[in-house]
Amino acid sequence: MSTETSTTESGDGGDGPVESWAGRAIQNPERIYRAMFYIVTVFFLVTTLFPFYWLLVLAVTPQNAPVTLIPTQIDPSAFIDVFDAVEFARFMFNSLLLATVTTAFVLVIASLAGYVFGRLEFPGRRPLMLIVLAISYFPPAAFLLPLFRLFTGNVAGLGFVELYNTPGAMILPFSALFMPLSIFILTTFYGQIPDGLEDAARVEGTTRLGALFRVIMPLSAPGVATAGVLTFIAVYNEYFFSSLMTNGEASNWSPIVRGILQLQQAGQFEVTYGMMAAGSIIAVLPVAILVVFAQEKIVSGLTSGALKE
Repeated sequence: MSTETSTTESGDGGDGPVESWAGRAIQNPERIYRAMFYIVTVFFLVTTLFPFYWLLVLAVTPQNAPVTLIPTQIDPSAFIDVFDAVEFARFMFNSLLLATVTTAFVLVIASLAGYVFGRLEFPGRRPLMLIVLAISYFPPAAFLLPLFRLFTGNVAGLGFVELYNTPGAMILPFSALFMPLSIFILTTFYGQIPDGLEDAARVEGTTRLGALFRVIMPLSAPGVATAGVLTFIAVYNEYFFSSLMTNGEASNWSPIVRGILQLQQAGQFEVTYGMMAAGSIIAVLPVAILVVFAQEKIVSGLTSGALKE
């Protein structure tokens, strides 16, 4: 009996680190889940924030100084030079205006469509919704040639107004490309609003449009905010259509990405990576501020929108 006891004790004491870790995991699984959460969070923060840190390092490092992980020399003048090298403020204003106008237009049209698809019953509702969503799967390049000919007035017999180098040449394609997602999000949210709330507003004399904008949209604020923020970010970062529908000049409504690319030519004989990095940081600030202020609505919209009570 003593021999078996000593053998058992010696076996327990001789467990390796893997066996010991497995035993603790079985006894206290929450500890392991917490450790895994911290590991994933640190990995996500490092992989996400490190590019921005590297942009900051490039921006504050002098042009001819060696670039190191921790800069030994700091010169923040690049954040000022970007506004002198190109019309950077005008480029940023163009992107902000295009994104704001497109987002407002998309939210109005998507709200009307979301109300129809989410709250009204009519034949062919589901197939029509699938057709609307199918538009988002078309590659943007497929629309380039017909839109370019249309916006430059080269369509025989139509006499279409020339929109090249105007905001309309970008707002119209942006709205068509990014509206299906907003319609889908708002349809999901509007369909969850109880009919009794709308009926009560209708009894008080409100029309369907009045009930939509006074009752349904305020109650669906997370979904509206999610659709608006996603549309704003997508339009603000868009470059394909805007680079082809303008000649690249800030005065002709070229976006912020075009301004960052023009910083490549700011140096006479070399690429000015510092100014490009500084311009990228300045350009991302509006989107970062928007996400910080709207993060609660976005998270609520992306999570609750997937559940139908």
